[in-house]
Amino acid sequence: MFTRHRSEVNTVEWGAGTSDRLINAADAMGFALAHTVVRAGTESKLQYLNHLEACYCIGGSGSVREPDGTVHDITPGTVYVLDQHDAHVLCGGENEDLILVSVFCPAIQGTEAHVLSNDGYSGY
Repeated sequence: MFTRHRSEVNTVEWGAGTSDRLINAADAMGFALAHTVVRAGTESKLQYLNHLEACYCIGGSGSVREPDGTVHDITPGTVYVLDQHDAHVLCGGENEDLILVSVFCPAIQGTEAHVLSNDGYSGY
């Protein structure tokens, strides 16, 4: 067993917010866990080809947009699941940050950061 506080972990600036990497590959759990903040007013084109991801909203608001234009509003208590390596656009709220608990399987290393562009989807 171990415990860890957010103040003790690596914080990664990923382009449109921050990710506190609470559990990563070095912990040998088979998954990674992060406290993710998506800044208000941002849009990020993302796709994880090497990981599946589930995100649970614990604060703020925002949305996830599918490539076909379908929009899913995200508010506290909502989980969104990228179970098919789904391309998506993650959006912070209009006036507030979106705060998520993100789970990656298999685990990320914990130092990855996005290279965001309008040309394609960023991932790792």
